Amino acid sequence: MTVSRLPLLTAALTSLLLNACAHKVGIDYTSPDLKAPDAWSRNVVRDLKGGSGGIENWWKKFNDSKLNQLIAQARKANPNLKIAYQQINESRARRGVAYSQLFPNAAATADYQRTRSSESLFFPPPTNPNNSFSVGFDSGWEIDVFGGIRRAVESSQASVEASVEAYRDVLVSLEAEVALNYIEMRTLQKRIYLAKENIQRQRDSHKLTKDRFDAGLVPEIDVTQAETNLYNTEAVVPTLESQLTFARNRLASLLGKYAGSLDKQLGSSTRIPTPPRNASIGLPTNLLRSRPDVRQAERELAAQTARVGVATADLYPRFSLLGNLNLQALDADNLFSSTSRAFGIAPSVRWQIFAAGGIRNNIRIEKTRVEQAYKVYENALLLAVEETENSLVSISKERQRFGKLRQSVKSTEKTVKLVKDNYQNGLVDFQNVLDAERTLFTAQDDSAISEGTVSANYVRLFKALGGGTENVLLDSSPKRKNQQPTSDKKP
Repeated sequence: MTVSRLPLLTAALTSLLLNACAHKVGIDYTSPDLKAPDAWSRNVVRDLKGGSGGIENWWKKFNDSKLNQLIAQARKANPNLKIAYQQINESRARRGVAYSQLFPNAAATADYQRTRSSESLFFPPPTNPNNSFSVGFDSGWEIDVFGGIRRAVESSQASVEASVEAYRDVLVSLEAEVALNYIEMRTLQKRIYLAKENIQRQRDSHKLTKDRFDAGLVPEIDVTQAETNLYNTEAVVPTLESQLTFARNRLASLLGKYAGSLDKQLGSSTRIPTPPRNASIGLPTNLLRSRPDVRQAERELAAQTARVGVATADLYPRFSLLGNLNLQALDADNLFSSTSRAFGIAPSVRWQIFAAGGIRNNIRIEKTRVEQAYKVYENALLLAVEETENSLVSISKERQRFGKLRQSVKSTEKTVKLVKDNYQNGLVDFQNVLDAERTLFTAQDDSAISEGTVSANYVRLFKALGGGTENVLLDSSPKRKNQQPTSDKKP
């Protein structure tokens, strides 16, 4: 009866193992259902409403060829971007290590040993010395009955995808930083140009006061006041030039070059890149699929969810199959004869039946980390919406300010001309000229700063929307269940 039941017992055990292998312990991951707003609460910029997101290659909308060149160079040579890419390679290698645990391992062995035994311990004395030869294979395989190894593979795959999103996040920040520094550089160049224009204007005023003083028409205080005004304006230029050098050097570093190496390429211009006025940023829900940091947080949540299954697998028995096949002989001439064969097969089961609560507490740790990862993901989405809303408001308000400053510049330019004519005719004193020239310089400088700020705010908006990564396809498709390693692709 015992012998007749053996096939049934074997079949039942096989069926049990196969059924167990079809399932995995732990939590099957599903994407969290976070509700983003249906519309921006700050619809204050008319040309940034609705439609599909126009954030692909957003820097090209500024119509500046040098900016396009700089971003292309930065994408190829920035050191931080290269570090992020190597971190992807590291994650892929870790995924490969986890995946390899699903399969048997085998090792080839070859041994030679020469020994001599004590002749005082045996009678008759043994033959000395002795040689032994051995060649063969050792193998082992842990059968993933309850899915702990498969959960580890699932976690490592999600980690690869998280590292891809981290790469994208570095790329988005890099593109924005290049654009911001470029806009700052052009803004400074325009401010220097305007300062030098005002210096020339104030030199003419100084000459006018000196000529009128020499003619005995005005007191010397007019000359000294003109000199003071001129020197104060001239003192502004070195500070602006220092800031201009800093911006150029920062651009060089972002492109992986040494300071000063881009000066010839950048040249000089007083044109601040014009922001696009017909861009469309889409809906807030687009942030879920366009912001790399949001996608990274979601993938890290998926990886952590799978680690719960890895920890849970420790509650169950582990099934292993060990084996070896060797050729062993005392003489090398007999090593490959049929009589030298040796083998062993060793199925084993290991079950941690008592761990003083260590396993279950480890599961609790991993579940707590899942909750933490979920909150990180939720917070990433909240910050994404906040940054975008703030950028929308900044664009709208700075545009209003820029418009008023341009009107102020036009009005003050007329004032300077009128007050100078009146001064030459002796109708007003020189204090009116000083006030008008100072006001003009301040208005022109503020207007240039505001123009650059409007452009910079557009850059910050596109960064907040996660723009600029449409051509980076690195294992980008998220996988929810039964994740398998994909082929490695370069960004």
